[in-house]
Amino acid sequence: MEEIELSKTFGFEAAHFLPNVPEGHKCKRMHGHSFRFSVSLKGKIDPHTGWIMDFGELKGIVKPIITESLDHYVLNDVPGLENPTSENLAVWLWNHLKPNLPLLDKITVYETCSSSCVYSGPKK
Repeated sequence: MEEIELSKTFGFEAAHFLPNVPEGHKCKRMHGHSFRFSVSLKGKIDPHTGWIMDFGELKGIVKPIITESLDHYVLNDVPGLENPTSENLAVWLWNHLKPNLPLLDKITVYETCSSSCVYSGPKK
């Protein structure tokens, strides 16, 4: 049976600043975003259920990480996100989700509606 990709998008509000950009760069100042990120799983369709994972189960795994660590926080204060670029946020999300989502294939972080970053995990 062929593999299929399943994605669900989540959102949260947070502030951050980028401490390592040059002086005068606008992102060095504290600012906020309505972040969105997609969690994409890849796997085979279960012949009985007809899916690779229930969307409700996926939400139940992801939502606590958002509410406990990201939503309405200053991302720079979150351990591991001291330099909270989209790239570092994608890796952080991967590291926090992968243990409970073995079919995780990629994380896409949308910092704005036109700027995104895709992370597909460490090289195998």
